[in-house]
Amino acid sequence: MSDHHHLAGDHHPSPASTATTALGTLLLLPSELLHEILIRLALPELLRVRSVARPLSHLISSPDFRRFYHLSSVSSGPAPAAAWLLIFKKLPPRGAALRGFHGPSGRWFRIPVADIISPAVPPGEDLYFLAASGSFFLFAANGRRELVVVDLSAQSARRLPPSPLGPRGTSSWRRFGLKLVADPPGSNRFRFLFAELVNNTPFLFEYQSGTDMWQSSEAVLASGPSAPAGPDGTYLCAAHAGPDCVMVYSGPGVDRPPVFFRPRFPHNPNAGGHGDRLHVYGDGSAVVVRSTLVDEPSRTRVKVVAGVELYGFGPEVGGDWQLVSSVPGELIQGFRKPYAVMTGLLAEREGVIRLILISNCRGAWDLVWLSYDPAGAEWRWVPVPDWGGVKGLNMAGIAVSSTFSRLWPPAPAICH
Repeated sequence: MSDHHHLAGDHHPSPASTATTALGTLLLLPSELLHEILIRLALPELLRVRSVARPLSHLISSPDFRRFYHLSSVSSGPAPAAAWLLIFKKLPPRGAALRGFHGPSGRWFRIPVADIISPAVPPGEDLYFLAASGSFFLFAANGRRELVVVDLSAQSARRLPPSPLGPRGTSSWRRFGLKLVADPPGSNRFRFLFAELVNNTPFLFEYQSGTDMWQSSEAVLASGPSAPAGPDGTYLCAAHAGPDCVMVYSGPGVDRPPVFFRPRFPHNPNAGGHGDRLHVYGDGSAVVVRSTLVDEPSRTRVKVVAGVELYGFGPEVGGDWQLVSSVPGELIQGFRKPYAVMTGLLAEREGVIRLILISNCRGAWDLVWLSYDPAGAEWRWVPVPDWGGVKGLNMAGIAVSSTFSRLWPPAPAICH
């Protein structure tokens, strides 16, 4: 596909001297204007410019520009700007590729993780992409039943020790109940948390890369809405079956151990009938996708989206779900396509809630990206183009990351 770019930077036949000559006019611009031009580039493009344009390498690598780029990335949060949609695609017989869609540029990029991860996993290993944060990408290896983390900045991969629950296959990991956090952002350390029911009791498990050790905590039942939730608190879904779920909260607002509760959805008189409903959970929010059947002469049972409702919690831990907003009907009309099966991903990054709906109809996949800005109470639909491989897509994991745009590896690490 013409708009498919390599994060690693392709080698072109033109010598570096030709690129430098072509940049002569650009280099004559005032530094303020040059900064404005460069911060509008997606991270892969910026790293490529740094690798082929030596006169700009010093500017792009300077602490002032890096800080300016970080602030610009964060401030553009209400649009899809700072966020990336990441998809791991299996390619037979032995290959695999991680693709990243960058909202503001509207393009897909190839993220080079296959060569980095190969020393940590045997050939032919069945990998599943679980989560991403900053330069860290977390995979589950089904054959060895273990976790592998890739650090794109350090160009390294390592296996994590087994969790307190022992070795686990890919089917044991539930997207709604896990979270990867670069802690602090931009550092070489991370935390991985997941919540699980053990003998019908919610537990929170946390791995810290700094100590290379796991911690486990049994959650206690919250006695109704009480302590206020802190801005750095973590909500994880320990179990769910449609509208019924067990939420675990850990962080500011509650003393250890973590607490759990079973929130209920309110009756929405505007929901309009029961129909088929998909419940998606993530980062202390929930989305209910209502669909209706479509009468078609084919034997395939297909549906279309009829409504999307966003729910959240109040300021206190332990309460029920509260309706936050509904996607406007005119916005739904823009992506309303027939589908046979659908799943979803819900994540809150930099104060913006992002919903990804993945559907399939007769072998063709479709991606819908919606973002909601609570500050402005505004919904946006981000059209996601096909990269040329959605038909028959063998997708093995999806994630959203806003901190990926703040990735600053050393110059030799990605760009050659």
